Amino acid sequence: MSETAERPASARHVETWAQILGQVLGEIAGSPVPSAALFEPPAQLSPAAENDLWIVAACSGGLRGEMGIRLPSAAVVHLAQIFMGEPLVPGTEMTPAHREAVVELLRQVSGLVVTAIKAAWGEVQLRPEAAGGPPSWPASSTAWIRIGDPAAAASLVELQLSAALTAALRAEASDFVPLPAPSTAACSPGISAPASPQANPVNLDLLMDVELAVTLRFGSRRLLLREVLDLNPGSVVDLDRQVEEPVDMLLDGRVVARGELVIMDGNYGLRVTEVAPRSGASA
Repeated sequence: MSETAERPASARHVETWAQILGQVLGEIAGSPVPSAALFEPPAQLSPAAENDLWIVAACSGGLRGEMGIRLPSAAVVHLAQIFMGEPLVPGTEMTPAHREAVVELLRQVSGLVVTAIKAAWGEVQLRPEAAGGPPSWPASSTAWIRIGDPAAAASLVELQLSAALTAALRAEASDFVPLPAPSTAACSPGISAPASPQANPVNLDLLMDVELAVTLRFGSRRLLLREVLDLNPGSVVDLDRQVEEPVDMLLDGRVVARGELVIMDGNYGLRVTEVAPRSGASA
């Protein structure tokens, strides 16, 4: 088995993103752009800030789960300047145009990622979308992509993999192929890989000990900003669900089961009455 195949599948997935992101930026810039995957918190890592750009890439098909992508404002400006062909001016203030450019860049990169991983996981769809903040699910694993010369002002992109995506990556195929050299002419949002001629069998034993965070949803309600500001202790918020209606169980934001709310030893519980189809159809 090759050294590449021996590395954890989640690490190879991050390395795929790092390699393709660097290649795409290099083709746009007309010169190599160093890009490296990091699996230990780098020394220059900045803490999360309010003006960070968050992007969530939902994964479906051969891989299922989500990946949160955090870019500090300086990284957004750096990548956007390369993508838009602007001069690299450190200290430039981030604008909405910079944010939109980075979202488009990652959409194009994701199209090439699904092509690179199709031999191992078959047909995969990736849908990167800008988010208003960090994802609601806890990260199962975290890695970083360093863009630029580490001796100079390199930028860091943080990747947070959900438990579902980490579990799916563990059920890896043995024939992971080297990455194709991407061409910016082929970069377009929404690219998905063609179906693999043979489906790779999944060894479920690899997944049995993976811990997944599930959430119970009793209902929801949209509030006006003035209604949120008027909230105080004792306020009652009506939800859009009747008491007799079933409660949803969610995994990474997807409904996997429904049931009745029960109390067991002083704790809330769920008596499952309905399980979502395993085909992945949304409930």
